[in-house]
Amino acid sequence: MTELINLSLPEQQTREWVSSVIVKYNFCPFARKEVESNCIHYQTSNAISIDDAVMEMIEQCIELDQLPERETTLLMFEQGFTDFEEFLDLVDLANALLVAQGFEGKYQIANFHPDYVFADSDDSDAANYTNRAPFPTLHLIREASMSAALDEYNEPESIPEHNINLARRKGIDFWQALLENCKKPSM
Repeated sequence: MTELINLSLPEQQTREWVSSVIVKYNFCPFARKEVESNCIHYQTSNAISIDDAVMEMIEQCIELDQLPERETTLLMFEQGFTDFEEFLDLVDLANALLVAQGFEGKYQIANFHPDYVFADSDDSDAANYTNRAPFPTLHLIREASMSAALDEYNEPESIPEHNINLARRKGIDFWQALLENCKKPSM
């Protein structure tokens, strides 16, 4: 297992979340391979303004261009974007900037937040935990890799429904405790 002691707090907690939530409960059926291949880059950001955050996101896209062995990047905001609505503004601008900078079709953004709430949901819906993470996070995904993975997966359109059903079956207390456990200091 990766030595977590020398990592930033967001990286420690996000790695734990990826392992104990995303991979263990198969929220993303493609994540296990990337974790085992050690080709996920975890980048901690101290950005607190949307402008700085999107510029850092673009820098991470450029690094993905330069480092083909890096499959994906999780850009975690240690201090900024704790307000979910402000985070959604960041996501909107990040997606617009992907297009403006010529990265559309090359990368896509998935997003996670400690207080994530789907637009058609309320805060108490356990399904929100499919997108809750220890820190506000932009996940940069190579579209070609995602397309290839989806082509090999039987019924990829069933993934979100499976995740929602699992989240609701386990219940909000289960996911809340699991997410809190990811935030405990490593030994």
